[in-house]
Amino acid sequence: MFSKSCEYAIRASIYVAKQSLKGRKVSQKEIAKCIDSPEAFTAKILQKLTKTNVLRSAKGPNGGFFLNIPELDSIKLWHIIIAVDGNSLLEDCSLGLQKCNALKPCALHFSFVNIRKDIRKTLEGTSLRFLADGAAGTTAILKR
Repeated sequence: MFSKSCEYAIRASIYVAKQSLKGRKVSQKEIAKCIDSPEAFTAKILQKLTKTNVLRSAKGPNGGFFLNIPELDSIKLWHIIIAVDGNSLLEDCSLGLQKCNALKPCALHFSFVNIRKDIRKTLEGTSLRFLADGAAGTTAILKR
């Protein structure tokens, strides 16, 4: 459903959230290792996430990636997906056709209207805290 980049972004965000709950900032290298992602690929993803204010970063010897605790409730899964994949999940044709829309629908266009509404509602209603709490005590879900 999501691109590989988006999957890594979700795992990275969950890992940073979990560590932030412990008062820790984490390095790009640590994140890459813990989510089983190539380091250079992780760097590009983290750059997108910080540029769109999903994650925070600080430079220097005590630097790293982090989130302020109140942000864990306000950052939603939707924000991570938009930062990495954009809105294509809900806007592009489900069959991959170029010119599908309400005026020129594909055969499945109207069947997917309610499904997309439900997906968006779920993504907008799922906080990073909820995801981090669900991953508490384990890194298994953060790796492939």
